[in-house]
Amino acid sequence: MDDADAVEAQIARNMLTSGDWVTARLDGVKYLEKSPLINWTMAVSFAIFGVHDWAARIPVALSAMGLCWLTAAFGVWAFGRRAGFYAGLVLATCIGLFLFTRVLIPDVMLTLSVALAMWAFLRALDEEEKHPRFWAMVLAASLGVGLMLKSTVGVLFPVAAGIIYLFLTKQLFLRQTWKRLDPFSGMLIVLLIAAPWHVLATLRNPPYFSFSLRSVPGEYHGFLWFYFMNEQVLRFLNLRYPRDYNTVPRLYFWLFHLLWLFPWSVYFPAVAKLSFKPIDRAGRTRLLALCWTGFMLVFFTFSTTQEYYTMPCYPALALLLGAAMAAGGDWVRRGTRVIATVAGCAAMVLIAIWLVVRNVPAPGDISAALSQRPGTYTLSLSHMEDLTVASFAYLRWPLALAAIAFAAGAIGTLRATGRRAFLAAALMMVLFFQAARLAMVVFDPYLSSRPLAEALRRAPEGKLIVDHHYYTFASVFFYTGRTALLLNGRFNNLVYGSYAPGAPDVFINDAQWKGMWLAPARCYAVASETAVPRFEKLVGSAALHVVAASGGKVVLTNLPL
Repeated sequence: MDDADAVEAQIARNMLTSGDWVTARLDGVKYLEKSPLINWTMAVSFAIFGVHDWAARIPVALSAMGLCWLTAAFGVWAFGRRAGFYAGLVLATCIGLFLFTRVLIPDVMLTLSVALAMWAFLRALDEEEKHPRFWAMVLAASLGVGLMLKSTVGVLFPVAAGIIYLFLTKQLFLRQTWKRLDPFSGMLIVLLIAAPWHVLATLRNPPYFSFSLRSVPGEYHGFLWFYFMNEQVLRFLNLRYPRDYNTVPRLYFWLFHLLWLFPWSVYFPAVAKLSFKPIDRAGRTRLLALCWTGFMLVFFTFSTTQEYYTMPCYPALALLLGAAMAAGGDWVRRGTRVIATVAGCAAMVLIAIWLVVRNVPAPGDISAALSQRPGTYTLSLSHMEDLTVASFAYLRWPLALAAIAFAAGAIGTLRATGRRAFLAAALMMVLFFQAARLAMVVFDPYLSSRPLAEALRRAPEGKLIVDHHYYTFASVFFYTGRTALLLNGRFNNLVYGSYAPGAPDVFINDAQWKGMWLAPARCYAVASETAVPRFEKLVGSAALHVVAASGGKVVLTNLPL
C-alpha cells in the first residue's frame, strides 16, 4: 500500500541494494526519524526470498505469531494452562492486533519486545526461578531490541512499568531486587545491542551535538538532534516540525481500547473482580499488567498519539482478560451475552446494507464511490471516513461473509458458556478477519499504486516525476524499483533530509516541470486525477497522454505511446 507500508519496504530495499544499513534514504534523501531494526529484518527477508511485497511482510507476520505464543506462555506460567490459552486466544483474535499488522510498522515487534521484557522481569524476581541471571539478561536484551525498534519508548515503557511495580510491592529499595536484576550487566547488554548503530548514525550524519528546541524548516542539525530531540522530546510536547501528524482526542483514545480488544473487551468488568495483591505469582502478574497498562495509557494521554501507539499494552490486557475468563463468574456470563447481542445486531446491520446495495452498479474500482478528503489523512484510520453507502456495492462478498461471521458468533454464544462460548467468539473473529481481507483486496487500487507501477514497467523508458508527496505514491517506487523527481514534494517527512549536505536535487516546482514536459525527452507524471486540471493549465491538454488510471490516480506522459 502507499504511505508508511511501502515506505518501510522501500527503505529496506534501498539498504539492501546500496549496502548502507546505517542511514535510511528515500529517493536518495536522508530519512533520519526512525530506528532501523524493522528495515533490517525486511532487508534480510529480501536477501533470502527476493524483493517482493509478501517477503516484506514476513518479519511482521512472524512477530505477530510470536507475540501470541509468548502471551499464552506468559499466561500459562502465571495463571495455569487454561488462563494462558485464553490470554493467547484473546490477543490472536482481537481487532487491534489484526488491524494494526496490516501495515509495515514496527509496533507489533515493539510489543513483542516489551512483553518479553515484562515476563523476564517477573521471572528474574521470582524466588522460585532457578536461573534469575539468565532472565535478567533476557530483560536487558529485550530493552536493547526495543531501543532499536522504536527508540526511547522501547526502554521507557517496560522500565517505568517495572519501577512502579517495585514501588508498589516495596521492593524498589531492596538490595536483593537489584542483585537479581543486575542492572549494570544489563546496561552493558543494552549498549552492546543499540550503541553501535546510534554511534555510526551520528558519525555519518553530523553535526554531532545540538540541543536546540527550535524545530523549523531550512535548518539541519544532524542525526542525533533530529532523532532524539525532534522525534522524541518535541513530538511529546507537540512542538515537532514537520507537523505531519495528528492526535486522537483523549476520550476516543481511551474508549477505542474497547474496540481494539473486541470481542473480549466485554469481559473487562470481570477483571475488576480479580485480586491484584502480590501474594503469589498470579497476583504479581496481574499487578504488573496493571502497572504496564496504566503507565502507557497515562503517558499517551499527555502526548500526541495515533490509534496504534498503545499496542504494547495489548498483552497485559490479554493476560488480565485471560485470567478473568478462566475464573468465570457472573460478569463473564454477562459478557458472553453482550457478545451475542452485539454480534446479532452487527449481523442484522450488515444484512440490511447488503440488501440495500445488492443491485447498485459497481463500475470500475471502489475509488469512484468513495469520498475524497485530501490533506485530512493524518490518523491511521482516516480513510474509514471515505466510505459511502454506494461504496458498499463493491463490498458485497465481504459484507456477506462478515454477516455470516457475526450471525455464527451470535448463535454460538447465545446459549453457550465458558470454553465453548470463547471458541465460538474466536471462530467469529477468524471469519470476520477473512471478510476484512477480502475487503482490503477490493480497496487495493485505492490504497495502493501498484497498477500504475505495473503500467510504468511496461512503458518505454522515460524520466519519472511524482506529483505532491513521496508517501502519496510510495508503492510506485517500490514496485518499479526506480527513483523519481518530486513535484512540489518538499515537505513533511522528507523536508529535514532535503537540507542535509549533499542531498540530491530531486525536488522541482511547476515551472521546472513545465520545461521538462515540453522538452523532446519522454517524461511520466504520477498524480491524482484531481491534479490533471492543474497540468492542463500549465502545458495544455494536448500534451497530456494517459498511460494508466486506477484508484483515482493516473500516469501521464508527454509523448504519444
